[in-house]
Amino acid sequence: MRINRLFEIVYILLDKKRVTARELAEHFGVSRQTIVRDIDTLSMTGIPIYSERGKGGGISLLPDFVLNKSILSEQEQKEILSALHGLSNLKTDDTSKVLQKLSTIFNSSIPNWLEIDFSEWSRNDDFFNGFKNAIVEQRIVEFDYYNSYSSKTFHRIEPIQLWFKSKSWYLKGFCLAKQGIRLYKLLRIKNPIITGEHFDERDLAAVSENPLDNWDKQLEVTLKLRIAPEMTYRVYDDFIESEVEKQADGSFIVTVVLTEDNWVYSFLMSYGKYIEVIEPEHIRNIVKDEAKEILKKYL
Repeated sequence: MRINRLFEIVYILLDKKRVTARELAEHFGVSRQTIVRDIDTLSMTGIPIYSERGKGGGISLLPDFVLNKSILSEQEQKEILSALHGLSNLKTDDTSKVLQKLSTIFNSSIPNWLEIDFSEWSRNDDFFNGFKNAIVEQRIVEFDYYNSYSSKTFHRIEPIQLWFKSKSWYLKGFCLAKQGIRLYKLLRIKNPIITGEHFDERDLAAVSENPLDNWDKQLEVTLKLRIAPEMTYRVYDDFIESEVEKQADGSFIVTVVLTEDNWVYSFLMSYGKYIEVIEPEHIRNIVKDEAKEILKKYL
């Protein structure tokens, strides 16, 4: 992306002091004319960059140029470093490299304010990092997918975003077979392949119907639950305060909107005898039938 190239040009000049347009063109794999346009853009933004013709010439910055004083305030530097530190917890090598470079340029460090552990859903860093790279590099992804009813299907998509929704990670993408936007729960994606096929950025607003909206409306359900006092620690772990109403006897009435699938049924069953589904009736019956099946195994 051009903005990354512009920043790296400044970083190279800070590090090497002087380079030629040809060297920059070879480094980025673009034409010399593209580099000339980039230099003009940097000059117009106020960066004191200049070029000299002839032997020994090249592109350089004014000797007293300091990036942090010329472009960003101290507070803006801290915000950038803080944001990158958060992203670096995703274990992406490129983000960590940018963070290290910026910390050096700004002559500043940032406190270790955030730690994220994806071990619950990600078997290794490459799983998340692979999808992230596919999104950034606009490469088609292929994988097998198990839906809520354990049916396996093959998918080819143009990845758009990684989403965290309703306590789970999803991959949002444009399905080439269905010609629409879909969400795929990461835990259900198997045998992913990041292909070498590139795709052009799609005008998603031009899609006549957004299946993502239908997906949410079809699967979201409002649950009303009664949970016993013995599960107090879990109530405050699993639900936000606005969803919880404490009763005089110490129990809780919880009203929450979740995505209905097998995970929801398992989640409710994990409370054992300490939960009762009040509404809706069909989920109350599903949990009751599940309990009966479990009981059969012990008779």
